[in-house]
Amino acid sequence: MRIAVQVEPAAGSTPEVEYTWDADTEILSAQLTPHVAADGMSGSVGLEGSDGSWVILDVAAGTINGVEVAVWPDVRKLPSLSPPAAIEEARVVVPSRRSQPEIASLEMATRMFAEADATQRTYHFRLGKPRGARTIRLARDLLLDVDEKSQISGLWLLNVPPCPTES
Repeated sequence: MRIAVQVEPAAGSTPEVEYTWDADTEILSAQLTPHVAADGMSGSVGLEGSDGSWVILDVAAGTINGVEVAVWPDVRKLPSLSPPAAIEEARVVVPSRRSQPEIASLEMATRMFAEADATQRTYHFRLGKPRGARTIRLARDLLLDVDEKSQISGLWLLNVPPCPTES
């Protein structure tokens, strides 16, 4: 299953991101404020890596309003990692499925790769096989990669605070 989205012109100001860590489980949550509403599904979109990792997108009224990294994939650490220079200011809508509009939860099994910079303040999750994509700003520190078929192909978390369990 692929997670298709609609890319629309940006509307309003760019939301902020509030990161929180659960020190016991090392779950990272990113919540967007203010929440922006569109016309689409409400529920969760689970991205399950073939290694058992989980990234969950919290979708409300068609808009991604939060991200949770519930089970971490192996993270490849790079000396530096920067998002693409060209970032589009746009709004991303997760539409309801016409055939099943009552469905409030989607799961997609895929290959998931995670990479981070040396300080682990920037994370990039790549979904599926590498492919061309454009990068769209969902919030000040949250970016989404969308491929040429308007399917989610990656996610960027920027300026992530350190995990409280790290020494």
